[in-house]
Amino acid sequence: MNDVIRIAPDVADALRARRPVVALESSVLAQGLPIPANRDAAHRMLQAVRSRSAVPAITAVVAGTPALGVTAAELERLLARDAVAKAAARDLPWLMANRRDGATTVAGALAIAAGAGVEVLATGGIGGVHRAMFDAGAVRDESADLPELSRTPMIVVCAGAKSILDLPGTLERLETLGIVVLGYRTAEMPGFLMAQTGIPLSARADTPGDVAAIYRAHRALGRPQAVVVMQPPPAEHALASHIVEHAVELALDHARREHVQGAQVTPFLLAEVERATGGASLSANLALLESNALLAAEVARALAEGTEWGTDAS
Repeated sequence: MNDVIRIAPDVADALRARRPVVALESSVLAQGLPIPANRDAAHRMLQAVRSRSAVPAITAVVAGTPALGVTAAELERLLARDAVAKAAARDLPWLMANRRDGATTVAGALAIAAGAGVEVLATGGIGGVHRAMFDAGAVRDESADLPELSRTPMIVVCAGAKSILDLPGTLERLETLGIVVLGYRTAEMPGFLMAQTGIPLSARADTPGDVAAIYRAHRALGRPQAVVVMQPPPAEHALASHIVEHAVELALDHARREHVQGAQVTPFLLAEVERATGGASLSANLALLESNALLAAEVARALAEGTEWGTDAS
């Protein structure tokens, strides 16, 4: 374990005993979801992990200290989102040196969780390649999640990439970076709010044990990348593709008019999509966060209960 990272006592006990632990990002709570839905999301994700006999560990930077697991008071600070910075992996040293609070993106959560020896992370949707927002010749933004996934050997359970992104372009980048992408009980890439995108995936897994076995084989090869498990959002909450696409186009048009750029693009677009869908996207987001936390806990259990690649289970 990395001595720089503060690990909550229950998480540390679980890691020492090789019991299942699931890391959770915190940017979705401090930047991604509105108040009070962020409180609902935190409760549902924490309870989901615990319901599968795993230990949840919210990642964050607390007054300059990278943390795997936060106290109730620290969680309240994240939920209140007062002076809480958005923390990708590159932001961690600055936040540490300046003793600031930071809510971790997928990239930031990977850096902290992997440094502490955790192997499974649950999130909503990963970042990726952004859609063209301005003129055709402009450089398109790419999320810092992608390079971090390319150098962090962990399992990341998500509902695909966020619907506001260029989904084919994101999958292409994942493939180019050598990141293993698995469809969980699906042969196509989910689109975060959408269960179906028509984008085929080359590999799938149908049980948590399948995911664990693929990850063990991946690690036996010494591969440094993550294994990304894409699970469709729950069917009863998934939105139709045409509804999402229309909402995203409206959001992009508004972002262009307002000249939104940089780190503000994703939260702006997500808020606009929520408005355009009459709140349906928010309900879907909460449901998929809970569903992904459940699956991540089941995968973590399968890892904890399994054997190393190439050994005889008997």
